[in-house]
Amino acid sequence: MREWGRFVRNTPCLSLLVVQLGGVVLYPFVGGDQGFVGRTILSAFGLLVLVLTIRALRATPLFTWVSAFVFVPATALLLVSVFIGDDRLVPWSSGFESALYFYAAIAMLAYMLKDDDVTTDELFAIPAVFTLFAWAFAYLFVVVQAASPGAFGAGERGWMDLLYLSFTTLSSTGLSDIGPATGHGQSVVMLEQVVGIFYIAMVVTRLVSLRAERRRV
Repeated sequence: MREWGRFVRNTPCLSLLVVQLGGVVLYPFVGGDQGFVGRTILSAFGLLVLVLTIRALRATPLFTWVSAFVFVPATALLLVSVFIGDDRLVPWSSGFESALYFYAAIAMLAYMLKDDDVTTDELFAIPAVFTLFAWAFAYLFVVVQAASPGAFGAGERGWMDLLYLSFTTLSSTGLSDIGPATGHGQSVVMLEQVVGIFYIAMVVTRLVSLRAERRRV
């Protein structure tokens, strides 16, 4: 049991990854509930992910107080939006959360690339960075949709739809059942496509180069 506890403490990227993937399973059960209970569950999960993100950032070379400055307003806006039931605060909270996830993803990239030794936590950081980018763009989609109604189709897309769009865009799956409908939506989707292709190519290149280096040794 102690060994397992030590393993979890030494692999914060794994904890973050597991919780985020768990959210993919959780969201469909509460995403349709726009009442107090549904918003509370989603906000509580959002706070948990934010805490784990901060914890994972402590293992990266780019951890600074900037993350805390983003975490505090994001948390405050989440709590206020839940208790007063004002959905107008959601885009503002989403903007801060998007910034935090982008910061975390970039910090973890630096963590992965800092040396030629690949630790267990750095291996878990590979999919964790991917999910961080997916969540970051999904929250950015929330902001874009609020600023440009109909950016992702007629009506207002729910969180699960936007997260799904983010994953399919970042992975270049392109199922096309949900897509951008305005110039603003198309612009941010194109940016995510570039990030997704760059990240996948970078990870493949790094793994190939490390394997070649080991063969030379």
